[in-house]
Amino acid sequence: MTTDKRYECLVTVETTFLPDQSDINASRYAFSYHVTITNTGTVAAQLISRHWVITDAEQKVQEVRGLGVVGEQPLLQPSTSFEYSSGTVMNTAVGTMSGTYQFTAVDGTQFDVPIPSFTLVMPRVLH
Repeated sequence: MTTDKRYECLVTVETTFLPDQSDINASRYAFSYHVTITNTGTVAAQLISRHWVITDAEQKVQEVRGLGVVGEQPLLQPSTSFEYSSGTVMNTAVGTMSGTYQFTAVDGTQFDVPIPSFTLVMPRVLH
């Protein structure tokens, strides 16, 4: 793994509560998240896999690992972005997600890109 500036990506996330897919009486809270990954480095790199850490308000942690994202392993050229949407279901109205993406640059260098922690929250729950 490397910390070389040639191998960097920026990750931003927007979240949405999905009331039509949630069942509050059954403690089922559904959320979607829209991710933008921008290659801010100078070397093209392919997203190979992901590792998510999902933590609910009761500090229950679920880890998700897998190849690519939404069935794809995009190759990001420098200064280009890849966007996708996905979702998760939790047992609480509030939670957080964070993690890492694992990339392989076209020169063979492997590196991790952190996914900054973001909050999943049902509207009007937090003040």
